[in-house]
Amino acid sequence: MRPGLLCLTLLTTLSSAAATAAAPDRLEGVRSVLVLRRDEPLFTEPNKGAARRGAAERGARLPVFELVRGGGCTGRWFSVGPLAWICEEGAEASAAGAPPEQERQRSADGLPATYYFVGPDGSFGYRDLLVAEDGVPETQLLPGFGVAITREGQKPDGERYGLSSHGFWIPLRDLRRVAAPTFRGGAVGDALDVAWVNVDKAHARKAPGGAALQNVLPRQTRLQVLETSEQAGKKWLRIGDGQWLPASELSQPSRSAPPPEVKAGEHWFDVELAPQTLTAYVGDHPVFATLVSTGRGAQGTVLATPKGIHRIWVKLAASDMDNLENLEANESYAIQGVPWVMYFEKGYGLHGTFWHRAFGRVQSHGCVNLSPADAERLFDWASPRLPSGWTAALPTVYEQGSLVRVR
Repeated sequence: MRPGLLCLTLLTTLSSAAATAAAPDRLEGVRSVLVLRRDEPLFTEPNKGAARRGAAERGARLPVFELVRGGGCTGRWFSVGPLAWICEEGAEASAAGAPPEQERQRSADGLPATYYFVGPDGSFGYRDLLVAEDGVPETQLLPGFGVAITREGQKPDGERYGLSSHGFWIPLRDLRRVAAPTFRGGAVGDALDVAWVNVDKAHARKAPGGAALQNVLPRQTRLQVLETSEQAGKKWLRIGDGQWLPASELSQPSRSAPPPEVKAGEHWFDVELAPQTLTAYVGDHPVFATLVSTGRGAQGTVLATPKGIHRIWVKLAASDMDNLENLEANESYAIQGVPWVMYFEKGYGLHGTFWHRAFGRVQSHGCVNLSPADAERLFDWASPRLPSGWTAALPTVYEQGSLVRVR
């Protein structure tokens, strides 16, 4: 499913249907399962016609709580969590226990893999490292496309290759590595007295409308707002003793009451299009704020981030994004393994972004772009939770997706 210029490409279709009755079976010494396939589907009931619950990571060992026979599976169904069933066709039963659930360790830069862009001459991918470039390639990569490299390998002749998240070995000489953006937001208090410089170079004034000081404040510099004043119809913010900046040179989130849909203590997001900011709230208390890049189109077009009240309908540790099926697009793009994706309205979502550093300015094809470090932090914080060994999770009646307000 590739909705044109939107940023959603899911490799499987998420659907729901009534589940058929499942016959219980004894656990027979089964304590865990080893997931055999990439992004193995998890269902809310032991039936392939049931609603999707998420996906499991190949190589993950998941605990087993129940074993039954059900529809659509030639083997048995294993319960691996609340409302989470996996078919034996993609999982190997074991008497070994699953490792204890542990909090996932965050990466240093927010990137779960090493990312590259394909060089100007393009490249090819091969399933087998030993015969790479000696035979017919299995895939072609066009110039400018992004790939996620999970590990490196080397042939006897010394040529180095990277294994992509799609399982292809690609010559590293054809790729150029991407450094993670260093920008990140931070914790805030109830006053939400934070702002960021949104011009390339800002000069503070001694007083509103006064003479400029010599020091330069680069774009994305975080500042504390100490006072607000209006002079000749122009808003000014005091950021220090004898230091004022015009509000037009700053991106400042605004304190807001939660929508009626938010429950007491619920985690939710407030995305503001004008200042290009995101604030994370717990109930009516702001706890984190950062800069984002939203859609560059006008409301009502596919390139706009849609305003309104939404809820996260799926979380994915990584997702491929492209517009290759949109023949009317001015430019084509394809990026593998975009990290920390939280879709909240069809193909529009929050996600980590490594291909630009324009946070605080409109930039995207409609999604809410976050720095990778911010995206990873908020991914762990938002609902639904992604258990260990899972690559995707959908909400349930017991665990709603976090609310996302765009205004």
